[in-house]
Amino acid sequence: MEQNQAINEAIKVLRAGGVILYPTDTIWGLGCDATNPAAVEKIYKIKKRTDSKSLITLVDGLDMLYRYIKEVPEIACQLIEVSDSPLTIIYPGAIGLAPNIVAEDGSAGIRIPEHPFCQQLISKFRRPIVSTSANISGENAPSGYHDISDEIINSVDWIADPMLEEGSTGKPSSIIMLGLGGEIKIIRN
Repeated sequence: MEQNQAINEAIKVLRAGGVILYPTDTIWGLGCDATNPAAVEKIYKIKKRTDSKSLITLVDGLDMLYRYIKEVPEIACQLIEVSDSPLTIIYPGAIGLAPNIVAEDGSAGIRIPEHPFCQQLISKFRRPIVSTSANISGENAPSGYHDISDEIINSVDWIADPMLEEGSTGKPSSIIMLGLGGEIKIIRN
């Protein structure tokens, strides 16, 4: 399947509140419209996970990031620029995202993926997309499509062509938390 056709199909599913299975710059993810609480709830059900844990969201760049975070700490742009591997940043003061994505303290984990399919999908969808590992909570995250369980595959509304995973690292992103005063806390290295 051609990439543009795949993106158009995925967007139809996202707009309808469905869940997609897709490759990112790191590992395969379960995704949905990050502004749709009902779609987010479907992901928690698929993962058999409580919604007390927040989910990572992907945006296509800084412009979109600024629309969903009240005040982006200055250091964030520098960190994004110099990071040589996928980096998820937990920002304080999330706005406009589904409430069941946002942590109790109002923060949200957001990444700008360096992956052609992801970038084009988010850019064309014009909204952030949830990205959580394509596994049942507590099981190992899949490093490639071949590692995803049938249970996950059978529970989603749309699946990207496995050929689109080219460029994925097969490893979860690093995660850091930023405070408004420039504080940095490493969550996952």
